[in-house]
Amino acid sequence: MLIVDAAFYGKDAAAKAVLVKQVRDACLAKGFFQIVNHGVPEDLQQAIFEQSKDFFALPMEQKEKYDKACHPNKLGYERFRSQNFEKKAVGELKEGFFFGPNLHKDHPFVQQGRIHCGTNIYPSEVSDPEIFEKTMMQYHQLMTKLATNVLSIIAMTLNLGEEYFGKFCHDSGAVLRLLHYPPQAADASEEERGIGAHTDFGSVTLLLQDDVGGLQVFDKPTMSWIDVKPTPGAYVVNLGNVMMRYSNDTYISNLHRVINKTGRERYSIPFFFSGNPDFVVDCLPGCEDADGKCKYPPVRIEDWIFGRHTNTFEEGKGVEELSSLAKVA
Repeated sequence: MLIVDAAFYGKDAAAKAVLVKQVRDACLAKGFFQIVNHGVPEDLQQAIFEQSKDFFALPMEQKEKYDKACHPNKLGYERFRSQNFEKKAVGELKEGFFFGPNLHKDHPFVQQGRIHCGTNIYPSEVSDPEIFEKTMMQYHQLMTKLATNVLSIIAMTLNLGEEYFGKFCHDSGAVLRLLHYPPQAADASEEERGIGAHTDFGSVTLLLQDDVGGLQVFDKPTMSWIDVKPTPGAYVVNLGNVMMRYSNDTYISNLHRVINKTGRERYSIPFFFSGNPDFVVDCLPGCEDADGKCKYPPVRIEDWIFGRHTNTFEEGKGVEELSSLAKVA
């Protein structure tokens, strides 16, 4: 997988042009790439992994006190087997925790019960609740900035101005998600997924993964799955459904999955950047087809995210949202 240097904030126009071309090629090919020199401190990355491990080590009865199913904005603990994309088993072998932007209880999004835009909940049973909360808040803020910067580069890959996605990014309902995958035996059934083949819901996802591995991306030319080798400190960036619709399929929202047969526990920290809940995605200038038309009707961000969230968490019908690529194993 292509690794690009995200240190593009200097005055070197030639270096920025190279970066834009690299990102465009990656978006056209697989919709995935990795970035380094992104500005997120290594000590903060280590801290969020430590806090994540601390929480998931708690007894189940303590974790379930924060069940996101009981939260009006779907924030909090995600139980094992609660999501099911492929319907190959009883549910996926992972647990998680959702955090949205740090909004005051009087914020309109909180009052209106917007999905993932409520008051975050923080577990009191972790080793140091104050450090846990501070780490999540700081990380969410830095990742929001990084996602916005990545989108500025993506705008340039489509011959749009760097600030084109400004309104889209304002007051984004971005989600920070801690994930824990227990180990699976090397001879575990192929039906057992850490997370099944799926495409992401939003515009871009930035994933911090540990050194265990298990993430696989679908390669259409060979009709096979490619392992994404962890690069220390790097972020795996992939485009989601919103960007695919926005670009009228110019860019791909690609299938990926996690199968952890290493015999080790796996931790990852994805950051899902969906956009402003009230923003209506239509078709980007220059992405219309030869007849000047779009494949998709306009859709409000919150309506799209809510529908996909309900589809995979509550109804277990994620497989119905997959493209024809999902016909492979």
